[in-house]
Amino acid sequence: MDTFESLVRAEFTPKTTYLNTASNGLLPARTVAALHEAALLRAEGRPLTPLYEDVEACRTAYARLAGVPVDRVALGASVAAHTGLIAASLPAGAEVLTAEDDFTSVLNPFHVRGDLKVRAVPLERIAESVRPGTALVAVSAAQSADGRVADLPALRAAARAHGARTYVDFSQAAGWLSTDADAHDFSAAVSFKWLLGPHGAAFLVVPEDFGGLSPILAGWVAGERPWDSCYGPVSELARSARRFDLTPALFSYAGLRRSLELIEELGVAAIGAHDLALADRFRAGLAALGREPLPAPGSPIVSVPRLGSRQGELAAAGVQVSDRSGNLRAAFHLYNTPADVDRLLDVLSG
Repeated sequence: MDTFESLVRAEFTPKTTYLNTASNGLLPARTVAALHEAALLRAEGRPLTPLYEDVEACRTAYARLAGVPVDRVALGASVAAHTGLIAASLPAGAEVLTAEDDFTSVLNPFHVRGDLKVRAVPLERIAESVRPGTALVAVSAAQSADGRVADLPALRAAARAHGARTYVDFSQAAGWLSTDADAHDFSAAVSFKWLLGPHGAAFLVVPEDFGGLSPILAGWVAGERPWDSCYGPVSELARSARRFDLTPALFSYAGLRRSLELIEELGVAAIGAHDLALADRFRAGLAALGREPLPAPGSPIVSVPRLGSRQGELAAAGVQVSDRSGNLRAAFHLYNTPADVDRLLDVLSG
């Protein structure tokens, strides 16, 4: 049986010290090969049946990762679209509780409604801020800007105590953190970060009873029999969460299927342990340099105040990180090594 290290090295050949997974994950070699084959199908006029099989394989794989039945998983293109679907289901005047400065895709659809009461509190206070009358709590499992991980068990307990629903964006967590989607009413995730897939695919998990969502974006793929739903109104919506599907970006799912296979082969627990060990190595190295990152225990995302301006210098040295509001953000994933951490520290110490 292949070891973690040998599997990873067979799939990834980065040409830089790539520490920017919170923006985009690297594509495994098997994913690149699948994308090439998908393009050839179109170029050569062959049947596209295998690509539709890839779509359903991705739905099934994500259901396993999320710990939910496959009939609760819908497929779309972005978290913002999924958030918009949930926002549209709320009655006028409903209160939505959010975390301050959370990622825009989790927030903005609630704001643009114009008739919802959207309340923002510090992430650390979100559970205690749920109150009678709160209809929905919307939050990222891990914050994009600084990596802070939400206390989801506390949030879930508070929401249940007050009759509120929960909506969790796992985009910065799925792939390294155990994703217990069954514990929440709604959850979403994009494919192109820690899940190592192409852009253009996103997952939505809904309750068994659909949680009051209306399939306002439903097209032919949302029909119980999609190929019989191409003309005129859809006569019967899918009996599963597929009623919330958007027409799939076939190439994206062709590649994503292989990326999800790799995640499952390696195991989320093993990936998470690897990622967190590298992040802790970086935090220890920063301390030796007299630098203190923003607090984000248990996260592979590390943001360092006042160092964002050095992003250009780091890029010139072959080290890829992000500048987020003046903070240097490094994000460590399965293809990174201790040598990558040391390279980043070496450039920062220069």
